[in-house]
Amino acid sequence: MRIKIGDTVKVIAGKDKGATGKVLKAFPKENKVIVEKVNIVTKHLKPKGPQNPGGIEKTEAPIHVSNVMYFDTKSGKTTRIGYRIENGKKVRVKKSDNESIK
Repeated sequence: MRIKIGDTVKVIAGKDKGATGKVLKAFPKENKVIVEKVNIVTKHLKPKGPQNPGGIEKTEAPIHVSNVMYFDTKSGKTTRIGYRIENGKKVRVKKSDNESIK
């Protein structure tokens, strides 16, 4: 999976198409990511004692990684990600300008 925690991504498919946000969590085994303020779902919580009164909570749900694309904040455009070996280490590279990421 080429998208990592902390990356800025743009949603390219689904109900939130066009939205950008930061990746909060990544689930590589399921190929899903949680992006802030994207794919908001409403969850109804049952009351469980005086400390937890319950109610309605809005949270971000996971979105499939194929529906997001890396967003380059310098150029303001989306780009694909590849890999390259530099000094014996595997480094992520932006395909648009062959510049390494972080």
